[in-house]
Amino acid sequence: MQLIAVLRRRTESFAEQDFAGHLAAEALRVRELYQEGFIRSAWSRQDVLGACLLLEASSAADAQAKLQTLPLAAAGMLEAQIIPLRGYRGFCP
Repeated sequence: MQLIAVLRRRTESFAEQDFAGHLAAEALRVRELYQEGFIRSAWSRQDVLGACLLLEASSAADAQAKLQTLPLAAAGMLEAQIIPLRGYRGFCP
């Protein structure tokens, strides 16, 4: 199934220097998850520090567990909203 993850850095609780030490590892982990096929597309947000990810997973729980392998998520510095998707009915016969 496909899902959208809307991620936001928890800037109200952590300083920019707190994030800085994790960003290289975060980018590496995102690339690994992309190569595995879990992340299908990734975008940086313009409204706040964070990202939107198109994911492929067996369930929302599986997606949440894999997102927790991101260094910022593991450190409690990332807020994630996961939205399961289904096919748009306007494209069905």
